[in-house]
Amino acid sequence: MSALSTTGWTVGYVIAIAVVLVVVALVVPILLLAARIGRQAADIDSSLQQSVTNTAGLAQLNTTIDHATVIIDGLNRGRKRLGG
Repeated sequence: MSALSTTGWTVGYVIAIAVVLVVVALVVPILLLAARIGRQAADIDSSLQQSVTNTAGLAQLNTTIDHATVIIDGLNRGRKRLGG
């Protein structure tokens, strides 16, 4: 094997190692961020489930408004009949 061939292999290995190190340096922070987001996602999901529980009563709000409107209309009719 000639010295030029050995030098070529050495340069190739050095470039390959440098590329691997750059890829690792870019991927590791992404993986750490993804793990952090994954941990926070559980907290967010729990909070959203609690919001669903806390706001379940609002589903009947239109029914309450309808009944209140009927009551108010009846009171207004009664007031008019009494001359008020």
